[in-house]
Amino acid sequence: MTIANRNAGDVIVVGAGVFGLAVARAAALRGLAVTVVDQASPGAGASGGVVGALSPHVPDNWNPKKEFQLKSLLMARDYWTGVEAESGEPTGYRALGRLLPLRGPEAEALAAARAEQAATLWQGRAAWRVVPADSAPWVSAGEDVSAMVHETLSAQLFPRRACHALTLAAARAGATIRPQTGVSAVEPGRVVTADGALHAPRIVLAAGLGGLELLGQRLGRTLGSGVKGQAALLRATLPDAAPILFDDGVYVIAHGPESVAVGSTSEPAYGQGEGTDAQLDHLMETAGRLVPDLRAAPVLERWAAVRPKARRRDPMLGSVPGCDGVFAALGGFKIGFGLAPLVGEVMADMLQGAGADIPDSFTVAHHLQGAPAYPA
Repeated sequence: MTIANRNAGDVIVVGAGVFGLAVARAAALRGLAVTVVDQASPGAGASGGVVGALSPHVPDNWNPKKEFQLKSLLMARDYWTGVEAESGEPTGYRALGRLLPLRGPEAEALAAARAEQAATLWQGRAAWRVVPADSAPWVSAGEDVSAMVHETLSAQLFPRRACHALTLAAARAGATIRPQTGVSAVEPGRVVTADGALHAPRIVLAAGLGGLELLGQRLGRTLGSGVKGQAALLRATLPDAAPILFDDGVYVIAHGPESVAVGSTSEPAYGQGEGTDAQLDHLMETAGRLVPDLRAAPVLERWAAVRPKARRRDPMLGSVPGCDGVFAALGGFKIGFGLAPLVGEVMADMLQGAGADIPDSFTVAHHLQGAPAYPA
């Protein structure tokens, strides 16, 4: 059906990943008429994975980015509980914390210093503790592991289930979701699709790597790149309250009684964005060394996608210079689900014309500084 020159309400959100859906829900709950368009379907891209770690940066060298992340992680329990209530669907959210193996006295001393920092910076609402190496008997600590950190700020969810629930919550708040609607250009007041133009006074670009490319084309600057990630879902059982395990660049996360996710690779250079290969095999071998019960576990799914990384790594949020009414909610490489609750709220503030408290390093203007010509 043609949509040529159709009025799409107050706000068009381009992209139905976790950032786009969070913005759409927040804006719709405030009474704005929102239309979400996506070239595929909600959560079909990098947001539709299987890992789902909502984990903080380490509690030292504090900065506005870490403060923003902390606020969002502390919002997460009420946020995802609310999404589940509104949608009637599970997200897999559980606040079980995270284990990080330590190797030797130097690592233990650094972890102890971070525990003191966390006691202050995390406002007493979560802890960072050094615990014995054998605290988690399902983990193969190995002779070189002398202790572990158990931090309680981390939580987890199942990404594609969370996106499904968030889609329903946004729709029930009043947002219109238009899948299979690719966007070829974004201009002040309208987006161009294969079926014509959709019009709205405010437009939010939240389409992951595609959004970075659309914005780059519009501004003539290269604003980011893709980083491929591969992960796997295994049929295995860990203790019901097992915290996330993170070691040697690998996450191990129990999703329910019979599935465990392991991930993910970080590949700045890649060929096919959606195919898996020997790098995932190596990752699963590493997970098997960390958790012996995973060594012979059947593979339920192998997954890969390209995640968006803004050129200065931090997320890119807010108004786009020189493009009246156009906003960005892009980037979020590795930390998008953890930031999504607060990103939705601050973007809704901006869409309503209010100021938003975001780090300077998140602004589009900051990312534009020194950005090379598009394409680089």
